[in-house]
Amino acid sequence: MAKGHRSQIKRERNSKKDTRPSAKLSYARIPIQKACFVLDAIRGKGVNEAIAILTYNPRYASGVIKKLVESAKANAENNNGMNGDSLYIAECYASQGPMMKRIQPRAQGRAYRILKRMSHITVVLDEKN
Repeated sequence: MAKGHRSQIKRERNSKKDTRPSAKLSYARIPIQKACFVLDAIRGKGVNEAIAILTYNPRYASGVIKKLVESAKANAENNNGMNGDSLYIAECYASQGPMMKRIQPRAQGRAYRILKRMSHITVVLDEKN
């Protein structure tokens, strides 16, 4: 069990909060596997280079992730006062969201389940030293 009073524990937990600029998209209608193909291509790159990569990437997920990176860049410039040219993508990941379950009719009265997967995509930026 944790030591100390509940308010002390909360204070310690909140003091360790990540202050890097970020953007999160919840309930994106993209499976994790398809989103990760695009996220792997931009991880660790500069923000302007990542936006250029996403602009010419033919995958559907790249358009969604491009808007997310631009949003994170705007958050860094407006909220944290950072320089947009010195930013890079420190972390980007997709986690499992809920699944919509649908039925596909098949032969002889059978029904096959279709899982339409969703994901939560997060992009975290940081300044180059």
